[in-house]
Amino acid sequence: MDDHQTQSSYRVTADELRQFIERIERLDMEKKDIADQQKEVMAEAKGRGYDTKVMRKLIALRKRDANDIAEEEAVLDMYKEALGM
Repeated sequence: MDDHQTQSSYRVTADELRQFIERIERLDMEKKDIADQQKEVMAEAKGRGYDTKVMRKLIALRKRDANDIAEEEAVLDMYKEALGM
């Protein structure tokens, strides 16, 4: 490969790399914007008297499979019973 081909191929790679980096940076900015919006919603809910800690637990539960939740709750109940709770 001559020097011109090397520079040309490097330039294309650098341009492509820059595009990937810029796309990731844009997505990071969008992710931060969404996180800020979520904080605003939680602050609004808290201002209306909702327990945001419980809300976060509910959101996490809704993401999980119902069978996994039932199994975990059964084990938790068994452990609580063993401890006299």
